[in-house]
Amino acid sequence: MSFKDLQFSAPILKAISEQGYDSPTLVQEQTIPFVLDKNDVITIAQTGTGKTAAFSLPILQLLLSKQDAPKRGKTIKALIVSPTRELALQIGNNIKAYGRHTNLRTTVIFGGAPIEPQIDVLTKGVDILVATPGRLIDLQKQEVINLDHLEILVLDEADLMLDMGFIDDVKTIEKLCPAEKQVLLFSATMPFKVEQLANNILKSPKRIEVSPTATAAKTVSQLLYYVPKRNKIELCLHLLRNEIKGSILIFRRTKFGVDKLEKTLLKNGYLVDTLHGDKSQNDRQTALKKFKNGLVNILIATDVAARGIDINELDAVINFDLPNIPETYVHRIGRTGRAGNTGRAYSFCSADEKNYVKTIQQLINKEITIEENHPYPLDPKAKPIAHKAKSSGSKHKKGRKGSGSKKKKRRWY
Repeated sequence: MSFKDLQFSAPILKAISEQGYDSPTLVQEQTIPFVLDKNDVITIAQTGTGKTAAFSLPILQLLLSKQDAPKRGKTIKALIVSPTRELALQIGNNIKAYGRHTNLRTTVIFGGAPIEPQIDVLTKGVDILVATPGRLIDLQKQEVINLDHLEILVLDEADLMLDMGFIDDVKTIEKLCPAEKQVLLFSATMPFKVEQLANNILKSPKRIEVSPTATAAKTVSQLLYYVPKRNKIELCLHLLRNEIKGSILIFRRTKFGVDKLEKTLLKNGYLVDTLHGDKSQNDRQTALKKFKNGLVNILIATDVAARGIDINELDAVINFDLPNIPETYVHRIGRTGRAGNTGRAYSFCSADEKNYVKTIQQLINKEITIEENHPYPLDPKAKPIAHKAKSSGSKHKKGRKGSGSKKKKRRWY
């Protein structure tokens, strides 16, 4: 199938061709016709399958008939809600590229950036708005944003919105839109709460599931290292010195963990940068640019910061901390071994993470190869360290006075 078969008009076909695409991906082929027929749609597919174009292209096509409105008279006809700044910017750039030969105007708004320029653009009028939930609600409260004329609402990376605590914000945003609208929901996984959200706000949706989330890429070789928690950093250094080369993405569970590992790797002479939620938008974009341009070859990130970022040709992924959600494992390792290339995934498992391995293996329906030949093996009998709560009682024996009360003090009574 080619994009011409999907009945896009000439200006959109021209832009698609200029972007270097001639045939749609599987997710685009299955989703686009339903969107063009104005159905509500749920699409479940991993990052990197072409989801952004699967909603951007048909939205541009559906709005093209209204593109003659003067720029000042424009009202928001399509709203794409995205969980992170990086994703919102990426979506905005794609829509601008695909819509460059139309008169449709797109803008992106997100927190952590000056609000005035965003207000200026919105006041002049836009057709398509890409927004993160917090900034969208802020500007709606200030009456800068009016969603009364909205025709299409897109919820992108819905499972990540859930992880980041945005589900209530999404419900609020949906209520600000007209009752009659087309709703498109895109997600890499479908947890129960996202399923509930979909049931509440979509009407008879068409459901598309491309490459089930439980399938780990066949082009990725997976290795599992059982290692005591205290030795994970030494194992990481050992592998970087002896085995893992090229561009490497390392996942840690917390921002504190990301910063701690970065300090150690920098001390050991590695070219490293980091991505996590506490970094400013500029710092995050700079880190990404340095990694893509090869100025650093190791990027350490939390799942939230790394979701949706566009990195191709990764040589390896290291799961420094195993994720407690098995789908996240599939999502992480799917960043390497793309487009026919081979990739490697290395996972470190301490005693308290053994249960995560079980659930991951159940999901992918495969046993991960255990690498026993390394300098920091975990004792097979090792159990998670139980942290005893400190006694909150007095340090003095019962009936004994503390030194303070022994002193002769003048009492106020």
